[in-house]
Amino acid sequence: MSIKNRGGRSKNGPVDTVCGQIIMENLFESSDSVRTTKPLQYAEQVVFDRPHPLEHGGMLAEIVVVYETYGTLDERRDNAVLICHALSGDSHVAAHDAEDDPGWWEIMVGPGKPIDTDRYFVICPNCLGGCRGTTGPDSIDPTSGKRYGMAFPNITIGDIVEVQRMLIDHLGIDRLLAVVGGSLGGLMTLEWSIRFPDRLCGAVPIATGPHLTSQALAFDIVARNAIMSDPRFENGQYHDKGVAPSTGLAIARMLGHITYLSFESMRKKFDADRNSGRSLDTRFETKFSVGSYLAYQGDKFVERFDANSYLTLSMAMDQYDLGATKKALAGSMRRSMCRWLVLSYTTDWLFPAFLSRELVDALLDGDKRLSYCNVECDCGHDAFLLPNSFAVYGKIIKYFLRNLADEYMSGDPAVSASGIRREATLLATLEQEFAAKPERIDYKRIMELIPPGAKVLDLGCGKGGLLARLRLRGHKRVVGIEQDEKYVLRAVGRGLDVIQADLNLGLANFFDKQFDFVVLSKTLQTVLDVEFILDEMLRVGTRCIVSFPNLGYREHRRRLSEEGRAPRADFHKERLWYNTKDVRFLTIADFEEFCTEKGLRIHQRISLDTEAGHSVENDPNLNADTAIMVLSR
Repeated sequence: MSIKNRGGRSKNGPVDTVCGQIIMENLFESSDSVRTTKPLQYAEQVVFDRPHPLEHGGMLAEIVVVYETYGTLDERRDNAVLICHALSGDSHVAAHDAEDDPGWWEIMVGPGKPIDTDRYFVICPNCLGGCRGTTGPDSIDPTSGKRYGMAFPNITIGDIVEVQRMLIDHLGIDRLLAVVGGSLGGLMTLEWSIRFPDRLCGAVPIATGPHLTSQALAFDIVARNAIMSDPRFENGQYHDKGVAPSTGLAIARMLGHITYLSFESMRKKFDADRNSGRSLDTRFETKFSVGSYLAYQGDKFVERFDANSYLTLSMAMDQYDLGATKKALAGSMRRSMCRWLVLSYTTDWLFPAFLSRELVDALLDGDKRLSYCNVECDCGHDAFLLPNSFAVYGKIIKYFLRNLADEYMSGDPAVSASGIRREATLLATLEQEFAAKPERIDYKRIMELIPPGAKVLDLGCGKGGLLARLRLRGHKRVVGIEQDEKYVLRAVGRGLDVIQADLNLGLANFFDKQFDFVVLSKTLQTVLDVEFILDEMLRVGTRCIVSFPNLGYREHRRRLSEEGRAPRADFHKERLWYNTKDVRFLTIADFEEFCTEKGLRIHQRISLDTEAGHSVENDPNLNADTAIMVLSR
């Protein structure tokens, strides 16, 4: 099963030399640009020739699965990554060599790429109900000798995943390192985690959610009506008539492409010459540039996809629902046992980011290991297939898989050595950071306040310096909250569980006393509602630790009184009064008074002169530039 993968060159356009993604240099560029109807040179197939019952009733007499593999399955069979494709995808996720055609996720899969085929054994099957080799509506029904057509039974995401499980068993793999999928593939990823929780170490659902929105359902309903209303649909038996509902299917695809884009991507792509439609050999309107684009995408799609498969897969997608309420969703996700990386995109309105946050909340309710990032982009739903934000989402997937490999493939001596080397490198990096930034002496003092083994939540964790130190010390449960995307990326790269969120919105997705300690380190001055956040910290944690710059420090007083200049107490020394994130300024005396008024108990006080590198006992409100407090009710 050792097959190497190299990028190729499309006859439709050049290779993007930065990331290997094939794109077209014209109006018609899209995530579909690399897809063709050519035979799949490296596709394999397995036939399960036994009756297969389905969740909604009905039976398939046999199931054929077409799949492709990349890389080498190691001796322990623990390096396998399953990729689940979106509605219009197939098994050809990437090119196998320079002579092969590019795949639909060329940017992501291959030697040295985030899903590294030099390290992982990658499996991508065409899903049940598809039309690229796996049993679907255009397959021959062995009981009748005719194509299924509309007689193909109603299938679920669960049915699709069950067939994937049969394939994984056939390949002799007991446990997958990870399941990765976007859009419809993301639903399959979710289903894997709860249907076979002991069969995967990690899950990466991308641009997806626990269910579709009603708006997304509406688009799918119109698309299916367009197909079934086509005069050549022939009640789904169009193959027998030698025709195809190409007009209805093309319109369905046009609707789909609208949902894959965003307002900003459409503005950039079409507004400059919106009235300059391209001349095409098509039945559809091309007066406007966006119309030409949609007509082209619709006509191209008809060449490679089956209308009945579109109906079957879109219905399976639309019927999927892991829970109509927060409680129901949390109950569903509680069955999972894997580590999670959830990715959404800021301009995705097919699967808006709030759906991913619903997943995140449900997973946190079950205290699952989790990282989440809402990737900044302007491409809409298709962002996970495009190079625009690849520097973020590609790296975070790469880091997450590497962390999984180091954690779960420990039986392999080479991998174990790699993990040990990485931990040693991390420790050295942390030492360098602390040496370069003496003001972060508060990290070392905070660590002294946290007993070994304690569960810790760090609010505004930055690059994860404190949490990485705690993890290296042996703490099993450390979690960070961070709003800055680049810091989330760095923290995940350190092997940490980090959730991108604005802490000013509170901690409602965490349950009471979920952590032993909640830390707010040099972030209090950026908080909009201090009382609210401290209440939340003390709800979620048994105790909280707060550190903050002291504006009563003598140098700040001198600067104001003698120079008439605003104190520069921002942790980032290069920031001035006009570009600091600080929204409030306080002293040690102010905070102590606040705690007395609000009935908060201060267990320990540590006052620091970070420039001198020592504690301050004499008049800390004057002589300390930083304070650390341990609080409880």
